[in-house]
Amino acid sequence: MSTPSLVRRGITAVALAAFSTAVLAQAPAPTPTLNTGDTAFVFVCSLVVLLMTLPGLALFYAGLTRVKNVLSMLMQVFAVSSLMALLYAIYGYSLTFVDGGSLQAFIGGTSKFFMNGITVDSLQGTVPELLYFLFLTLFAAITPAIICGAFAERVKFSAVMVFMVVWLTINYVPMAHMAWGGGWVAGLIPQDFAGGNVVHVNVGIASLVAAWMVGPRLGWGSTSMAPHNMTMTMTGASLLWVGWLGFCGGCALAANGFAMLVVVNTFLASCAGALSWMAVEWVHRGRPSLLGLLSGSIAGLVAITPACGFVGPMGAIVLGLIVSPICVWAVDVLKPLMKLDDSLDVFGVHGVGGIVGGLLTPIFALPALGGVGFAEGRDLGTQLAYQTGALGFSILYSGVTSLVAFMVAKVVCGGLRIDEEQEVDGLDVSSHGEVGYKLSN
Repeated sequence: MSTPSLVRRGITAVALAAFSTAVLAQAPAPTPTLNTGDTAFVFVCSLVVLLMTLPGLALFYAGLTRVKNVLSMLMQVFAVSSLMALLYAIYGYSLTFVDGGSLQAFIGGTSKFFMNGITVDSLQGTVPELLYFLFLTLFAAITPAIICGAFAERVKFSAVMVFMVVWLTINYVPMAHMAWGGGWVAGLIPQDFAGGNVVHVNVGIASLVAAWMVGPRLGWGSTSMAPHNMTMTMTGASLLWVGWLGFCGGCALAANGFAMLVVVNTFLASCAGALSWMAVEWVHRGRPSLLGLLSGSIAGLVAITPACGFVGPMGAIVLGLIVSPICVWAVDVLKPLMKLDDSLDVFGVHGVGGIVGGLLTPIFALPALGGVGFAEGRDLGTQLAYQTGALGFSILYSGVTSLVAFMVAKVVCGGLRIDEEQEVDGLDVSSHGEVGYKLSN
């Protein structure tokens, strides 16, 4: 594969405009050379992406559940992340990034199954391919785990695992290939730097399907289901924030000023999203909450994910300020209207935030607003058209494949839900025979 595809779509034409066409035509193809600075940078980014998953996402979700389900949430995120990483090593990486021949538009090839041919000398750009594999595998590990927040507190553990295997295979891997591995979506040149479609919009729609297929928790709408440990949730959200800087910044695959711009954009959008959500809540509810502050921080991070490589710092701030009120509306107004128990508001934050971020990216990519502009021959209108088309495909494909994956899990596991008595007792005891807290012997 040529220079890794996470960086190049959309910014390539803008970057090359600074060079002479004649010089480029005469220059020989560069020989891939290991750069130790780039390698060290991407390795650190990989470590913090792992940190945002384990323990970050696990703690964030676990604190939001009731006390009787805290351990089950930790269990699901840890087990799902581990399983997804192994499957990605066995076949997912190859199907994402190897040329698929006649099927290249939709899926990659099989030549790197079981990591065949990936050696200590293999390079992707200026970094070892083993490191490139690790970085992208961590994306594959966290993305399905985010969906666990949608069906928290009432799903069979076996159904979770079966669903995730099918979903990774028929959803994540093809979507990642089509967007990052040279598939047809990449040919649209949407401005999606770090996975707004493949990660956030995708899991948001999958969470709607999950809430519909699994049904609401017992007592939903009439019984208090407040988070049991906001200290745990704050710790997890903070780790997510740290990890997100590596998640987006590492996509530059180089230790340079552009990577630092991506990191700064990601950081500032999160700050703005946190304060924006807090302000809206303060005005309409009379007091700000820690949950609102943390939710806004995540909403800002979600919205900047597609935009972080195309906008300037001030655009990132405005994007964060805009997305949180829309996500508040999705959680407080749209969710009750849909009557779907998306337990931890995955759709309201990731789905809606991802859509908003994707649609606003071309606007804040305008040079007049501090952005990098568009590929040659495009203006705001045409870029928005391609952006909307890519988003529409992601929504449709995620909905269909997620439904199929849940139906398979339902058949294989004899249903998706635990029974009512087990739900009342909590998943910690009924599914795992353990408790999250033991205060006395």
